[in-house]
Amino acid sequence: MTLIYPLIKLLRPHQYIKNCFVLLGTLFAHQWSILTLFDAAQAFIAFCCMASAVYVLNDIMDVEADREHPIKRHRPLPKEQISMPIAKGLLGCLVVASLLLSWLISGWVTLFVSIYFLMNILYSWRLKHVVILDVFIISAGFMLRILAGTVGLGIAPSSWLLLCGLMVTLFLGFSKRRAELLMLEAAGAPYNNHTRKVLDDYSPALLEQLSAVTAACTIISYGLYTVSLQTIALHSSDKLIYTLPFVMYGIFRYLFLLHHKAKGNDTAKDLLTDIHLLMTALSWVIATLWILS
Repeated sequence: MTLIYPLIKLLRPHQYIKNCFVLLGTLFAHQWSILTLFDAAQAFIAFCCMASAVYVLNDIMDVEADREHPIKRHRPLPKEQISMPIAKGLLGCLVVASLLLSWLISGWVTLFVSIYFLMNILYSWRLKHVVILDVFIISAGFMLRILAGTVGLGIAPSSWLLLCGLMVTLFLGFSKRRAELLMLEAAGAPYNNHTRKVLDDYSPALLEQLSAVTAACTIISYGLYTVSLQTIALHSSDKLIYTLPFVMYGIFRYLFLLHHKAKGNDTAKDLLTDIHLLMTALSWVIATLWILS
């Protein structure tokens, strides 16, 4: 029993909410058949397995640096609650399970899941230390989820869906970097190799600008998507524009949490623990389903 909680903490199941990006293709393409929804759910589970594998991999590779981090030192591997052999064995099982599940859907899903894993190996090894590119790599992981839920299921991905996905994930990525700077500033810790080396190349002013630009682009691109003739023709409705206030409020609320509540380090946790964000997300889903149905 004493090993169960550290294992759950190592796998980070609350992060699985990010894999809902896999389901966006079926939602906005109006592909709601039982078979398509089953395949989308299976792709979601495959990405959950691979996402946990990536978290285990990162913790294995960063265990020494995490011991010096004000928050990450409490993770199971730095605290030696889980041994390294167990962590490596778990990593292998998760990768195999993800690949098997994705192979049962299509070769495309297997390809996207594999690219996601290989990309994160490169990210953990070197790319996370390259300023700006590090956030684009994080965003690319979400784009692979969208592609798995579209191309992987035989659905043509909408250019608007890809654009909105890119903008919102870049916004979340740059906001995360800003949150890390704020956390280190509050703790009085220097930006060094024991925290995150790339933070040396970021500044609060730069991250404020990048967050503002990507937030604005998210709102504009989503707004343009809702009123595009292609969208209106596909869904036989021009009412999707009424979901825009939910998107705007969610972004503004997230910025408030970032600057006034010391949030932003863990987007999934913030969404699940902040009642405003949670209710906004649920309201957006309900309103979207009601309009599109």
